[in-house]
Formats: sequence, C-alpha cells, structure tokens
Amino acid sequence: MKVLVVGGGGRENALVWKLSQSSSVDKIYCIPGNAGIAELAECPAIGGALDIQDNCALAKFAEARGIDLTVVGPEAPLVNGIVDEFEARGLPIFGPRRVGAKIEGSKSFAKEIMTRYGIPTGFGQVFVGYEEAVAYMKTHELPFVVKADGLAAGKGVTVAFDEKTALRALEDCFLKLKFGSAGEKVIIEEYLEGEEVSVLAFTDGRAVLAMVPAQDYKRVFDGDEGPNTGGMGSYSPVPAVTDEIYEEIVDKILKPTIRGLANEGLEYRGVLYGGLMLTAEGPRTLEFNCRFGDPETQAILPRFEGDLARVMLAVVEGKLAGHELHWFPDKCVTVVIASGGYPTDYKKGYEIGGLEDASRMDKVQIFHAGTLFSNGKVVTAGGRVLNVSALGSDFEEARERAYEAVGRIHFEGMHYRKDIALRAVESERRGRLSVG
Repeated sequence: MKVLVVGGGGRENALVWKLSQSSSVDKIYCIPGNAGIAELAECPAIGGALDIQDNCALAKFAEARGIDLTVVGPEAPLVNGIVDEFEARGLPIFGPRRVGAKIEGSKSFAKEIMTRYGIPTGFGQVFVGYEEAVAYMKTHELPFVVKADGLAAGKGVTVAFDEKTALRALEDCFLKLKFGSAGEKVIIEEYLEGEEVSVLAFTDGRAVLAMVPAQDYKRVFDGDEGPNTGGMGSYSPVPAVTDEIYEEIVDKILKPTIRGLANEGLEYRGVLYGGLMLTAEGPRTLEFNCRFGDPETQAILPRFEGDLARVMLAVVEGKLAGHELHWFPDKCVTVVIASGGYPTDYKKGYEIGGLEDASRMDKVQIFHAGTLFSNGKVVTAGGRVLNVSALGSDFEEARERAYEAVGRIHFEGMHYRKDIALRAVESERRGRLSVG
C-alpha cells in the first residue's frame, strides 16, 4: 500500500513513523515533510512548490502516484475541503469532510452542536462586533475566556482574569484583525477550573474508538507562564483520568457528539479530538478538533500497540466496528524544543547538533517539527523544532529519559520547558505513598 501524509510537523513525523511500522505499507510520501520525516518517507515537490492548501494539486499527485491512502495531519487542509476534493476523485483519504471539519474551524458551530445535543460544556455567547462584546464583558464577572471563532494556530484563545486582558483580546480580534477572518466572530465563555486533558478518538461516523488520554502544555514558560503556543510538551496517560472519568468522557461527550453530527446529516470520519476540563462537576468540553493533536500525538502513538494503517483504512471504509485498540503499559513523556523567541519573533537556520547521540538512546524517539536539510546539515526551520518522546515504566523514568535526550541536543537559542510531566510524577508518588 502507498500512503501519502499531508503536513510537515512533529505530529506528521509521528504519524509517518507509526505508519512505517505497518506490514501493509510499502511506500510513504509526505508533503511537505521535514528533515526527520525524509528519513522515513519521500518528500517530493509539486511543481517546485509545497503548498498543502492546494487540494487539486495534492489530489493530482495522489492520482499520479497511485496512492492508496492519504492521511491529513493539520486542520487547515481539512477545513478547506481536501477530503471533499479527494473523495470526488475516488481517492481514499482519512479525515472529515469540510462540513465536519467545522467542529474545529468554527467554535460557534461546535458550541451549537454541544448545546443542541447536551454535550457537557461551559456557557458561551457569540459576538460579531467589538462594542457588543465589550458591553457584555462589562456586565459579567471575570474571569472568562475569549476565543476567536476560526482557526488561529492555537493562539486565538485568551483566559482573561482582568478587564485589561479581556479588552486586549477583543481588540486583537475585532480591531487589529490579528487573526484575520478567524476573528470576525468571537465567543466569550465561562472560565472552567480544573485539570485540562485531551482524549482523541477514531470514528467512522458510527463506531467510536477512544485513544488513551494525554495532557499538553500550552504556555511557553515553566509554571504555565507566558503566552499560549502550539504546545510545549505532553504526556500520556493522565493520572487524573480514572477509569470512571474516562468512561464518562467517552459515553457522555465523544459518542453523543458523533451521534449529534450524524443527526445533522454529517457523517464524520477521522479523528475527533476532545479538549476537556476535569471540573468538580465532571468533565466539560472546552473545544473539539478535527485531527490528531500536536504534541499529544507524539506522546500517544509511541504507546500504540497495533497497525495504524489498518485502523485508518477501517475508518475510511466505514468498517471500524469490531476493531479494538491496544496500548503498551509504558508511560510516555514528550518535550518540545523550540526556537528562542517562540511563539513571537525567532530566527531560523541554526545547525542542530547532538541528534544522532540522542537518537541512540533506548526508548527515545525524536520527532522533527521545524527542521530542514541545508548543505547536508539539519537546521532549524520553525518555532517548534523538535519533539523528544521517551517511554518508561513510570513517569519518573520516562521524564528522566526524555530530558537526558534533550540535554544531548543543542542549537543556538534553543528553549524548552523543564516541568513537562512533573505533575504526573508527583501524582504517581502520592499514589505510592497512599498505597504504602
């Protein structure tokens, strides 16, 4: 089987890595790919350009190469209708159609679905103008959350604990047009307290197979300080997600959402990502995404004991029922190494050293995110540069292994959080003390 993976970040490197282990996969292409992906897949150019927003060019490439399965990593191509284009040509592709991808592409649409079908979530109200949003804000008690309605690369959400922060978030959307058309609508939601987790599920529009939970870190600095990023690290599983809570998430959030979409006439196939808050009243939905998480995927897939291509084909063919997911018991910790200055201004083109040394470590996998080859060397080419994932029998072992590998890597200005999975280690220690 020939597989095409669309995307070029750490998530796509993890997908390519896992797909390459499938006995049914003979050849993998990735567009645009990166330096790490190029070690496992062919990363060709399309007419000299690598534009993953050109649905027609990607479909023509898949036809010319005889691609048997296309897997879409990022949300933007899905929201832009890549699945519709491929299906119109009879090309098998993993991911929801344009209308289903609205679950991520429009937060107001997602909130409507949740409200209509009783999906546990916080109260939210949609605004299309600055003045009315400010008027609402001034008559409601802080804190609350301000969200740009459309895609904003994970940076369109502001938790406002004071009026100044709330006003700045509204100005960014409505007046400064910081997020373009994504900020033409804004949702103001109640602030939910608790521990945030991500639970992803495979679905063919009927059957729902949930994956193991993961937790990511959005803020750029230790202690959850600084601006939001695309994600600075993750780990799986999540000690706070007990078996009972996990079942509640699946039965009261993930499955009802798929049923609700089906009731709306939307056959949703692919991955449904639930961004959740574990509140004192139970799990509540913060957001839905229409694709694999990044960097959650880099902590989930190393634990996946199975044939990813086989599961994805079952999703595409509508034959997911009867399949089961199996997981290694090891814990996984993923540390993101970023460029200095990320997520705002940062420089590219720095040579990365120590990759081979770190890659030789047992139970360590390095997923490239923003890298490319230049004059025979691997150099930085993005804000998030590398994801270092490590397995261990417990979180302490996995975490120590991950940070040891990070310590062997070096490039000018590299930055990473030093507290990834620390709360999971502490949770495990408390659990051992209570048992003792």
